[in-house]
Amino acid sequence: MQLSDQLLNRTTAGLVAVIIGFTSSIALIYQVVIVLGGTPDLVASWILMLGLAMGGTSIALSYYYKLPILIAWSTTGAALLITSAQGFSLNQAVGAFMLSALLVFISGVTGWFEKVMQRIPSQVACAMLAGVLVTFGIDVFNFMGEKPLIISAMVLTYLLCKRLMPRFTMLMVLVAGFVMAGATGQIDTSSWQWKMSEFTFIAPEFNVQAMISIGIPLYIVTMTSQNLPGIAVLKAHNYPAPISASLNVTGFTNILIAPFGGYAINLAAITAAICMSEDADKDPNKRYWASIAGGIFYILMAIGAATLVGLVASLPQALILALAGIALFTTIASSLQQALSDSYYTEAAIITFLVTASDLSFYSIGSAFWGILAGALTLWLIPRR
Repeated sequence: MQLSDQLLNRTTAGLVAVIIGFTSSIALIYQVVIVLGGTPDLVASWILMLGLAMGGTSIALSYYYKLPILIAWSTTGAALLITSAQGFSLNQAVGAFMLSALLVFISGVTGWFEKVMQRIPSQVACAMLAGVLVTFGIDVFNFMGEKPLIISAMVLTYLLCKRLMPRFTMLMVLVAGFVMAGATGQIDTSSWQWKMSEFTFIAPEFNVQAMISIGIPLYIVTMTSQNLPGIAVLKAHNYPAPISASLNVTGFTNILIAPFGGYAINLAAITAAICMSEDADKDPNKRYWASIAGGIFYILMAIGAATLVGLVASLPQALILALAGIALFTTIASSLQQALSDSYYTEAAIITFLVTASDLSFYSIGSAFWGILAGALTLWLIPRR
């Protein structure tokens, strides 16, 4: 493969990962800010700081370890905050964000989380990853009924390009989706305008009730629903995940950015998988460049955050979610193949997959954690040969 082709594929993978990560949860962050009494301008400030932090840490970790490590904001954490942050002020919430980040940092320094992760068989980790991602694949065809022209064009482009020009598959799928959405008049450009984002400092207030109600649940959700799948993605692709170091970096960075709206950053899972696929680079040892490209796009996204909020609102949500599902087809297939590669782990893998793919949730902890737990319990209880 020529250098120009490699560069294009890595750049496309990074761009697709950032577009999906940004658009899939920007609405949640907007709601969190409004719940806490903020304004749309404050939303742009939060995204500015989050984007710079995610971009900087993604580039630094990926280049240092030569691994495709992508950092993201906590989507499940934002969903949690919409309910748990009600009744608290912005200042009290920031104090709770700092507590959550401190707990993540301590988890990295002590190394306890890494020791737990090292005991999880790769087949079970792959099953959990497949369970996390499979709903995105299914949604491609669910949305086909809602936006038949757009989604059909994207899927057909994927199939044709996989056969005729596999190096440019996701780039062409992205182009096909945007062209079809524009041609059918489903992109509203009336609200597009350039606006520079600005930092807004929020002094932390360490309220005990807020730290218990917001900080501790945010830490638990970030570790179980975000960092756990993020590590599983790396393991599933046979990368030696620097678990403790990643927690140290994200936790410490999170403490610094919390007063500017950095509520929680963590290892990416779904978007990171895009940077680890064969579409990003045929050579697994070079795929870290896709995550570096993603980091650069995060920074560009941050600079234009105020404008991008309007741009995202103009796109059909079905297009973005379908793009995520199509980008993950290869990863879903390889994860399932690895999960079922050893009959010794078959029962544990399939139970892990099914639980993770379900909507199971207890105590605000998502199905990814319960899937791993169910798999471990299966390994312990069912006799095997």
